Amino acid sequence: MRELVRTNDIVLVSAIGALLDGANIHHLVLDQNMSVIEGSLGILPRRILVHEDDNRAARQLLAEAGLAHELRPDD
Repeated sequence: MRELVRTNDIVLVSAIGALLDGANIHHLVLDQNMSVIEGSLGILPRRILVHEDDNRAARQLLAEAGLAHELRPDD
């Protein structure tokens, strides 16, 4: 699994999820339920991960959607 995005912006998480779903790229959103622990303050970022095989396509999709600045470094 490769991390695409790490953000506190739940609207961005939802938008990226919709883009990936639309392109039929399976993804995971990690730390989504941490708000229970943190008290819904939004201080713990959510992480969006894709399978290694979908990494390039997912990155290209987000870049074409104008979200390249949100991508984590691709190590």
